[in-house]
Amino acid sequence: MPAAAFAVAPSGVEFEAKITPVVIISCILAATGGLMFGYDIGVSGGVTSMPSFLREFFPVVYERIQSHEAEDSNYCKYDNESLQLFTSSLYLAALTATFFASYTTTVLGRKHTMLIAGIFFIVGTVLNATAVSLLMLILGRISLGCGVGFANQAVPLFLSEIAPTRIRGALNILFQFDVTVGILFANLVNYGTSKIEGGWGWRVSLGLAGVPALLLTLGAILVDDTPNSLIERGHLEKGKSVLKKIRGTNNVEPEYMEIVEASRIAQAVKHPFKSLLKRQNRPPFVIAVMLQIFQQFTGINAIMFYAPVLFSTLGFGSDASLYSSVITGAVNVLSTLVSIYSVDKLGRRVLLIEAGVQMFISQMIIAVVLGLKLDDNTNNMSRGMAIVVVLMVCTFVSSFAWSWGPLGWLIPSETFPLEARSAGQSVTVCVNMVFTFVIAQSFLSMLCHMKFGIFLFFSGWVFMMSVFVVFLLGPGDKRRSDRRNDGESLEATLVLEEIYE
Repeated sequence: MPAAAFAVAPSGVEFEAKITPVVIISCILAATGGLMFGYDIGVSGGVTSMPSFLREFFPVVYERIQSHEAEDSNYCKYDNESLQLFTSSLYLAALTATFFASYTTTVLGRKHTMLIAGIFFIVGTVLNATAVSLLMLILGRISLGCGVGFANQAVPLFLSEIAPTRIRGALNILFQFDVTVGILFANLVNYGTSKIEGGWGWRVSLGLAGVPALLLTLGAILVDDTPNSLIERGHLEKGKSVLKKIRGTNNVEPEYMEIVEASRIAQAVKHPFKSLLKRQNRPPFVIAVMLQIFQQFTGINAIMFYAPVLFSTLGFGSDASLYSSVITGAVNVLSTLVSIYSVDKLGRRVLLIEAGVQMFISQMIIAVVLGLKLDDNTNNMSRGMAIVVVLMVCTFVSSFAWSWGPLGWLIPSETFPLEARSAGQSVTVCVNMVFTFVIAQSFLSMLCHMKFGIFLFFSGWVFMMSVFVVFLLGPGDKRRSDRRNDGESLEATLVLEEIYE
């Protein structure tokens, strides 16, 4: 896999800079990539709970639900490999596209990589909204997945490089925030389109993905590439000119020289992936991989992908299930704001441990309620118990949104040294997409076979990852601060580093 060797000023010195309109507009336009990713996550679960969509593409599932077969009445009524492939194909395509995106990010720049992502998004949206066969539907999801792969590589990097140092951390989390906004937007759209008569509401849901797709494409056309990317590709004068424009000052020489030096160091690394295996880089490599695995095995994407389907399985009506997913989407957005506010005040480790306790308790309560009230063929869940389930799901989602969601991406970016940062980012994205695909492709089958025990399964993983944080993710020091891209004190220093030393 080729690496996107990107250069950012490593010293963390506070250079003279204004928050210019150019920076604000560029960040808003670029962040629509996160909005698009979130919409793709949220929309699939909503449309797969619509009878008209199931009747069109998954008639076996539709007939099973309509006939109320006793053995499939609750946990197994949505168990279908093709239905899971509709969701998971996006993430398999995103994984594949990441290999190419890391190359284009280096050779073509952040701007053109975002443009490629926007084009893939538009093509995927058109295919999905006009689909007349399952093949056409899957091809649309694959195109959207390619867009996700390119956008996830370029957009966070664009945001990090264009932002002034003092707000860089918040803007890094902005991408995650836009993902949650996209999920909420998708839930609201699904709730509205489910009421359209004639059975074509799902086409509106899938078609509205074109809004953020067009915004991202337009943004990629209008914005300048980052100074880091221009300098990295040898356009020194253009890079300096853009740096003056985005900083709102002509006094950019110190930052310019930092970027030039960082670019020289990054380009001197001939085999960045081999550097990940060096003794000093093994701790951040282990942390990056484990954080992505743990992030997916919290069960969060199982809930966000299939929220309407899940609530329908738990005995909620069609409208009620979509309404409940809107609530969880809103909780997701608001809780991500908590992370933006508290991540530098409380520290990474504190948020991860607190969230681990909260997620473990909420999932255990859900498992107990379902085990007592929802059998294979009967549903004894009262209105009060149903509310408890929704509240616990919201509790789980909120704790993830201010911890493992954004921090699963932030911590690896802080711990990798400059010479291994590009390779480390590529590995981080790939591992995340692999396990996202695994969960998306297997969740409905797991729900059918494990029933309420699936929440015990995920809570077991939450317990293990919390232990991992307690013992292997220590309080930070500044030993690695010279390796970071923003110079803030590092809160996530690896105890594993002590082991390797």
